[in-house]
Amino acid sequence: GGGGGRSRGGRRVQKGSNLRVKIKLSLEEIESGVEKKLKINRLVNAGDLSYTTCNTCGGNGAVRRVSNTILGQMQTTVACPTCNGVGQSIDKRPPGTDVNGQKREERVVTVNIPEGVEDGMQLKVRGEGNEGPMNGQNGDLIVLIEEINHTHFVRDEQHLLYNLRLNFADAALGTSVEIPTITGKAKVKIAPGTQSGKILRLRGKGLPSVNAYG
Repeated sequence: GGGGGRSRGGRRVQKGSNLRVKIKLSLEEIESGVEKKLKINRLVNAGDLSYTTCNTCGGNGAVRRVSNTILGQMQTTVACPTCNGVGQSIDKRPPGTDVNGQKREERVVTVNIPEGVEDGMQLKVRGEGNEGPMNGQNGDLIVLIEEINHTHFVRDEQHLLYNLRLNFADAALGTSVEIPTITGKAKVKIAPGTQSGKILRLRGKGLPSVNAYG
């Protein structure tokens, strides 16, 4: 969404709207973190715009309004309705731009994805959204994380679940097997008499927390 704030002179600073993109990540990328280059189309201000001072507010961005109440006349200051509080308007704009003097431009943005992100998580890259009209503040780029299902693992928060199939003899007599992990393989010792459904834990072989707590 757009919006705006106020400068010290009282004029409104328009903010560009946010851009949203979806990015698909493998568990391997989530485990170690990854740098992604994203191609986005965003609104930018044309470089050869000509501005003129708003005649209604004289460039202040605000006008005084007098209203009659039971207590007498009340004077309030409101954003100028002509220029929407900016204090100026576009006098001339080049062909191919919209009413705000903006046009679409392709841009490549490098986004550093931290390790341990989760499906559905949103990352904010400040200032990489649409530029603010009238040289206002840029919007943000919102990156939505989508996790690609893995061939071997099911994710449970920071834990990874792997379904190991054993024949009856190995389960009854015990054995050692190699199982996959995100970073390679690990050897697991199966104790004699291990029952189906038993969970064996390999510490430190899951995913890192995005908050670096474990």
